[in-house]
Amino acid sequence: MVDSIKSGLVNTAATAADQLKKAASPQESKDSFSALLKESIDKVNTLQNEADKAIEGLAKGTAGNIHETMIAVEKANLSFSLMVQVRNKLLAAYEEIMRTQV
Repeated sequence: MVDSIKSGLVNTAATAADQLKKAASPQESKDSFSALLKESIDKVNTLQNEADKAIEGLAKGTAGNIHETMIAVEKANLSFSLMVQVRNKLLAAYEEIMRTQV
């Protein structure tokens, strides 16, 4: 289980790195970076929605397996935490750039 989550995160990071390497011009780099961010946010949103559906199914009694529900919730929690940390790093980098004197 942990290995599959770990490999999924590694694959996502490798895909993101490959997409950024493919960009040739600054405009393409800008577009691919914004597209990458949007895609990542959409994936986090999808995981959050799946976790909500799993919780709702468990509450209604249609989903009898609490393990799958907890796995979906933890995936959503982990991906959201990762997204927040990436946002924090991006903001810190932006603030550092703004402090540089020209």
